[in-house]
Amino acid sequence: MNQNLPEDPQLREMVKAALKHQVTRRAVIGGAVATSAAAFLAACAPGGDKKLTPAKDVSDSDPTLIWSNWSLYIDVDDDGNNPTLDTFTAETGITVTYREDFDDNDSYYGKVKDQLALGQDIGADVTCPTSWMAARWINLGYCQTFDDAQIPNKKNLQPAYLGASYDPERKMSLPYQGILAGFAYDKKAYKAATGKEAPLVLEDLWNPALKGRIGVLSEMRDTVGIVLMDQGVQIGDAASLTEDAFMNAIDVIAAKVSEGQIARIKGNSYKDDLVNGDTIAAIAWSGDIIQLNAEAGYERFGFVLPESGGTISADCFVVPMGATHKKNAEKLMNFYYDPYNAAVLAAYVNYITPVVGAKEEAIKLDPTLAENQLIFPSEEFLAQTQAFRALESKEEQAFTKAFQKIKLGA
Repeated sequence: MNQNLPEDPQLREMVKAALKHQVTRRAVIGGAVATSAAAFLAACAPGGDKKLTPAKDVSDSDPTLIWSNWSLYIDVDDDGNNPTLDTFTAETGITVTYREDFDDNDSYYGKVKDQLALGQDIGADVTCPTSWMAARWINLGYCQTFDDAQIPNKKNLQPAYLGASYDPERKMSLPYQGILAGFAYDKKAYKAATGKEAPLVLEDLWNPALKGRIGVLSEMRDTVGIVLMDQGVQIGDAASLTEDAFMNAIDVIAAKVSEGQIARIKGNSYKDDLVNGDTIAAIAWSGDIIQLNAEAGYERFGFVLPESGGTISADCFVVPMGATHKKNAEKLMNFYYDPYNAAVLAAYVNYITPVVGAKEEAIKLDPTLAENQLIFPSEEFLAQTQAFRALESKEEQAFTKAFQKIKLGA
């Protein structure tokens, strides 16, 4: 099913069963993406077997909180305010400093890994790495354990998100949003260049008319994952996603970079290239595109899942070991696990909400919103997506090195 998701009303009809069924763990969150790699990294943690201890929590005497997150990942009103955060502050008295400084998992980790390894403050009390990176942090002993008494709304977590091997009971991570990757494109520019309405298969991105105007994500599991799926590889299956298969996909990407077809490999900043017109089509994240359209004031951009499928994963709340406001962070998580607050957030960010009851609240806010499969996906829709499987330690090293080489050469 390859349709323009933001516009096609038929797609909205596919979401009604989403919160009434327990979707398989692999389908929704990618299960334990890269947990084996995280276990390997834990064995190599700086400081050997030294166990880190949580920083002293000063929440009771200091009602503040620093939240480091991805861009376009929270509600914003016309005045540039964050309504849900304003509500949170009004209800709790906790002032939140919200920072959009998480461009991609590897670059963020590169900035904070030394402090994490020493249990020091990284400048954020809570942040939201993608599940595979959250697994790395947890297995390295970098995350504090939640006090569930401070997060009573944790009971609203979708059951499909429980059981991740790196955090089976969600004691150190809670999904913030589920994320989809597929094709984004500037509708007018794409049609003018190619004569087609939308890119439906990977080959459409390789159209010579788009040379130098293609972008891909610096998130390996999304970009390489989509190329692998185009080649018929089941990225959640170890028997299908072999090292040879991975390297074949790497060869494709490397060739397109060398030829100048792919001009940009970026994290969240890819959206700037779409807005300024440097990029006409890209491997991108769904929620970003909907928000860019909202900012443009019209449906400038389209988003589709490729015929071979899109990738799916999740970003998770974690509290670093050096954070000094854990209780305040727990109150923040509890706030966003309230179904009404989750629905209000989902109305803006347009990513998959992990909160049971949010759809019912969304119906009250806007029935059309509640029918959006990008927020409340049906099993039929999720069947079009795959999650990148967990990697063994040697694979993690080899795959990352191969993709990093391309990124450095782009």
